Amino acid sequence: MWNTIRYLKPVQVYGRIWFRFVTPRVDRRAAPPVRRVKGAWVSGARRTPSLLGPTRLRFLNDTLDLAGHGWDDPALDKLWRYNLHYFDDLNATGAADRESWHRALLERWVRENPPGKGTAWEPYPTSLRIANWIKWAWSGNSLSQVCVDSLAVQTRWLSNRLEKHLLGNHLFANAKALVFAGLFFTGPEAAAWLERGLGILATEVPEQILPDGGQFERSTMYHAVALEDMLDLCNALATHAAAIDSRWYEAVALWRTNVGSMRTWLAAMCHPDGEIGFFNDAATQIAPSPAELERYAQQLGLPASDHRRVPVTHLRESGYVRLEQGPAVALLDVAPVGPDHLPAHAHADTLSFELSLFGRRIFVNSGTSHYRVDAERLRQRGTAAHNTVVLDGADSSEVWSGFRVGRRARPLGLEIVQGDALFVHCTHDGYERLGGGTRHTREWSLRADGLRVRDTISGTLRHGEAWFHLHPSVKVGDVESNKVRLQAANAPAIEFSVEGGRLHRRPATWHPEFGASLPALCLVAELTGPELQTTITWDPSV
Repeated sequence: MWNTIRYLKPVQVYGRIWFRFVTPRVDRRAAPPVRRVKGAWVSGARRTPSLLGPTRLRFLNDTLDLAGHGWDDPALDKLWRYNLHYFDDLNATGAADRESWHRALLERWVRENPPGKGTAWEPYPTSLRIANWIKWAWSGNSLSQVCVDSLAVQTRWLSNRLEKHLLGNHLFANAKALVFAGLFFTGPEAAAWLERGLGILATEVPEQILPDGGQFERSTMYHAVALEDMLDLCNALATHAAAIDSRWYEAVALWRTNVGSMRTWLAAMCHPDGEIGFFNDAATQIAPSPAELERYAQQLGLPASDHRRVPVTHLRESGYVRLEQGPAVALLDVAPVGPDHLPAHAHADTLSFELSLFGRRIFVNSGTSHYRVDAERLRQRGTAAHNTVVLDGADSSEVWSGFRVGRRARPLGLEIVQGDALFVHCTHDGYERLGGGTRHTREWSLRADGLRVRDTISGTLRHGEAWFHLHPSVKVGDVESNKVRLQAANAPAIEFSVEGGRLHRRPATWHPEFGASLPALCLVAELTGPELQTTITWDPSV
């Protein structure tokens, strides 16, 4: 507990107390006048539809009917209920075909969700709902006066429930909603919302978007969410340029530059299949796809992403390395688990990696299937669910509860050498808490025909295991003499072997989406000494 709390900012401590014990008054006054849109709103990034019928919805791979559960059934997963109140489907693929369903659902939501009550009015779903309703209106749909009045009530409520105790992507979403409401409405109240939202973003954007373009929580999934937010903000401000005070011009102009570096970062952290690597909390189908985000950016008139196919891409500030050689793409985690004060979405995955060969994922981190506070959540966040080394059964960083981290691993001594082979060396100190000055050092050496991974344990070693998780499509032969053959569909065979350990094949699971658990296999090398060398080879000419 102490090693979690001691990293927090003061506002996260007193803000939590304030948030728990101070409840704002519901302000039901009529809405301010709606601002006339002068610019052309560009259709945003499209998600997969979630509204399958007038009241039938699908989130997190689970389909339910509103008629049977209502808006806040405590038997349902909290994240499912959050998604129910986002209204993402208003702007999903084919939304125009569901307009009558949307109108009925909007009216029903206002009738059945009294202000300030339940999950619906928690700040994060309120923020996303405000933005989605307004985007739907700016896309050419008319909100009823009942919904317009509700939007104003929601915004007033949110402005007094900002998640300063959480910070990060939550506070960012709060600020985005204030900006959207401030632009949707006009008059003094709307101007105050706009000013407050822009003021928060003026602080949060430079902190949350690192110089290399990465979102500071080091989650590929939340990076994509943040990129969509930034694109939406650029879109909204261009549409309502006359509403922006000149004091904000410089800060707002920099956002387009931020968007460029964020797109480059996202491209570097994708596999050849076009989807994100799974580092920290990560899964597909939560944020729009990278391709959809890129389409959106280009529709806004932004230049094409400048990500180039180069042997080494070092995302210095966020702490990831992309290696590309022959048919291989490797994504390496040499990053801190996140900002010290906000590791909520961190996994104990330091020095893990993912590898694609011939355009197909072969070695994968396990992904994220839910946010429930249970043993499975802890397992998915734990070191053994990632392609790295576990010592004495401990996690490299002390992940606990659903979103907490105590003592955490820090990468040290990063070295990158580009020659005949692409070489990366890094150490982390996460296991020093076990005593004996224990540290884990990993070296990757990538050539066109193979990857060598050398793990060295300094200090005291009692028991160590190196885990290598395979994509569910990879077939695994029998382990013989610490060697095994792997086979991916329509790709040449891959030889996997270890020296300095005993190789075992074990069952595993892969979680590419929330609510999904696919059976897979992993290879586990039990260390017999302080050094383990793993060799993965293939025929690059095929």
